[in-house]
Amino acid sequence: MNEISKKKPSYRISQPLREYLHLYDRETRLPVTYGDLLRSTGSFPLLDRQGTDTLWETVHYEPHTLLELSQGLTQVYALLKTDGDLSFTEHLIADRVDYCRFGNSNPFRVRIVNQFNDNYDYFYVKRADASRVYGLELEHLLSPNSINFLVAGDTLIEEHIAGIPGDDFIRTRLDRPHLNQVRIAKEFVKFNERCFARLLGDMRSYNYVIDVTPDFEDEQYRVRAIDFDQQSYEGHKAMYLPQYFRDNRPVVELVRQLLSPETIRQYQTEERTLMARRARAERYRLKDLVDCMRQEELSPPDKIAQLKKELNLHHQTSEFDRCDSVGDVVRMNLRLVLGRPRSA
Repeated sequence: MNEISKKKPSYRISQPLREYLHLYDRETRLPVTYGDLLRSTGSFPLLDRQGTDTLWETVHYEPHTLLELSQGLTQVYALLKTDGDLSFTEHLIADRVDYCRFGNSNPFRVRIVNQFNDNYDYFYVKRADASRVYGLELEHLLSPNSINFLVAGDTLIEEHIAGIPGDDFIRTRLDRPHLNQVRIAKEFVKFNERCFARLLGDMRSYNYVIDVTPDFEDEQYRVRAIDFDQQSYEGHKAMYLPQYFRDNRPVVELVRQLLSPETIRQYQTEERTLMARRARAERYRLKDLVDCMRQEELSPPDKIAQLKKELNLHHQTSEFDRCDSVGDVVRMNLRLVLGRPRSA
């Protein structure tokens, strides 16, 4: 089973990556940064509706600091959602800020409330880590999901990705009678394929969500990654295959029980075909991104060497021997996975 024994270090955003972000409208100036949110005076645990600790803490600030932050955070929300149109922000308020000590990015989660109808939305304020930025951008370009994020200096702003957390879904919904288990199994196969093709690691069940969409006869499901810190960092090939994580075992058992090998290969081929089409449609932007990534030091040399060895064995090739950086490895893996059918 996959284990991550050490916390991944944070990698600063390089000048080539920053130029890429500026070119494709991902970089901006912000009225509130990650450092500003650290000025809290205390916190208390945030519990869910069942009274269980969520591992988030609601932080509080001095009144004058809270007023200043609330105004700035509604402007950040406008930058994220409407490209800076502030005409509607007078009726918005940042009514809660949560902080999470768990994980690599130590994010803040901001709840924005519409005071006219009490509807609310979330966004996240994190330290800008190059690995995560590459992961977000690859998700945007190669997956069926658009990703909305902004970078300013050392601050990363991310849109909330709606869905049922994977661990909650597996624990509370997987055995429900009305659930279309075949469709869940199918979507997990496709998700597994997407993660491996672009080498997104650490997809334990709490690092993705299940997006449920009612259809005219049934429900449709989509598995969406929400954590991109482990983009092409680890050395073990299995780290990039969600099927090998212990948390995902109940879904893997569904795949084994409900899908034949021929059907699994069909779904793998379908997903590779869709990814290849997206890669062709975004060929110039994808090339710009990968060219930046090839210049980066995003993983220790020993992990890169191990990953090259395991991917050579997996693909029955020696092509990865020519790779000098983890960006080279991602580029080669995309070529091999999307360029021809994969046998496993």
